[in-house]
Amino acid sequence: MKRKVILAESAGFCFGVQRAVDQTTKIQKEYGKKIYTLGPLIHNNDVVKFLENNEVFSISLDEITKLSKGDAVIIRSHGVSKEVMDLLESKGLIIIDATCPFVTNIQKKVNKYSKEGYQIVILGDKDHPEVIGINGWCNNNAIITKDGEFHGRIPNKVCVVSQTTEKEENWVNTIKNLSVITKELLAFNTICAATEVRQKGVLELSKTVDLMIIVGGKNSSNTTKLYQIAKTNCDRTIHIENSSELPKEIINDKTISKIGITAGASTPDWIINEVVELMEGDI
Repeated sequence: MKRKVILAESAGFCFGVQRAVDQTTKIQKEYGKKIYTLGPLIHNNDVVKFLENNEVFSISLDEITKLSKGDAVIIRSHGVSKEVMDLLESKGLIIIDATCPFVTNIQKKVNKYSKEGYQIVILGDKDHPEVIGINGWCNNNAIITKDGEFHGRIPNKVCVVSQTTEKEENWVNTIKNLSVITKELLAFNTICAATEVRQKGVLELSKTVDLMIIVGGKNSSNTTKLYQIAKTNCDRTIHIENSSELPKEIINDKTISKIGITAGASTPDWIINEVVELMEGDI
């Protein structure tokens, strides 16, 4: 029996991640020596291993002291705080800023409006590097909400932005709640367009299939959200990092005739294709 496998149109690398990976591989070839990324370049273990094999290594901020003046450090697509950027510059390191332009736009907004007296509100995960970085451009004074709910006092003058990979429903809830508790509200929906398209795509696809496979890093925020959305429509939804994690009972299950596949923004095409090919095989 040949199963029908449908790959979502927007699966895989987003613009910001593709840009960061391309920049990194290009810089490494130019330098011809070991270079570093501040934290894993993207939330995908397979890509991190690929980069290590090509002399690109992830380091933590605590390890910066081990580097020498003139060493190259890449800022990943999530971006960093102003404080971290200043620290890297003070060490005499060569900085390659691969921050996603959409994230840079958010950083500029919170920097500008915090200086104008607005309380910055960020919709997102307080522990995610993108949100930590954004907060660092308004003196780490932002109010961060994971779902648009607020339990403390909110000032009357607010500027609200969103983590680029947030759910649209959380943004709607954030605006609804802020609009009744603030007098002056500046709202910038900074959910990335690619994220929105990806989430809408998985929402519709998951309604039509017997099995939904979400491919991407287990620590990837946008991939986790795709899984959550798909699960609301399709009980048989699984989240895997690569084809090696596909359960044999699913691969050989003859009751599954229609399969939907999508992938997070940090998942390269070759990993997606391996999953597609394995699920398209005759059973």
